[in-house]
Amino acid sequence: MVYNLSVQNSIVSVWMSEIRDISVQTDRMRFRRNIERIGEVAAYEISRGLRYEERVVQTPMGESSIMALQQQPVIATILRAGIPLQQGLINYFDRADCAFVAAYRRHHRDGSFDIEQDYVTCPPVQDRTLIMADPMLATGASLLSALKSLHMHGTPDQLHIVAAIACTEGIERLLRKYPNATIWAGDIDDELTAKGYIVPGLGDAGDLAYGIKQQG
Repeated sequence: MVYNLSVQNSIVSVWMSEIRDISVQTDRMRFRRNIERIGEVAAYEISRGLRYEERVVQTPMGESSIMALQQQPVIATILRAGIPLQQGLINYFDRADCAFVAAYRRHHRDGSFDIEQDYVTCPPVQDRTLIMADPMLATGASLLSALKSLHMHGTPDQLHIVAAIACTEGIERLLRKYPNATIWAGDIDDELTAKGYIVPGLGDAGDLAYGIKQQG
């Protein structure tokens, strides 16, 4: 299942326009906050499909019957670009466990690239809801590599992918491997460059959030 949060008019469209706009995205704080907001909206939408159970809480005046999550999700991201998006999800799922994957593209002279993964930390995910925050779902290569590592810690009951911008090619590749995954995208673009960058996209989300990195 794929949800494009920009299909219907909402404040999400305003945030999307700002993170894409080269005259606005140079404000790093604003860029990070807008990515975070997209995560918050996705968290609310995801929360509507989770499992709840009835509980009784004590108020100063008596007892109240409420609905509570049966189990907290695991919220994962790929460092470094995914941190603001993950934070938006954590703002709503504030008791969730978190997972982190350090991965990057190692480019070759012919324009191809491999995914290098240096670090993974993850709680048990068996029979839990796993939410992966990946701001730019382009080819899907780094995301699939990260998910493979996370699945070594168990098979989740639900898998949600949250992206600021997703590309149709990456979506299709992901769903071939994980057909039951649910994808939440701030917007969806159709084109990839030969080097695997989304067009029109927004550029490098990690650089825009935290500064240009030295290539080595």
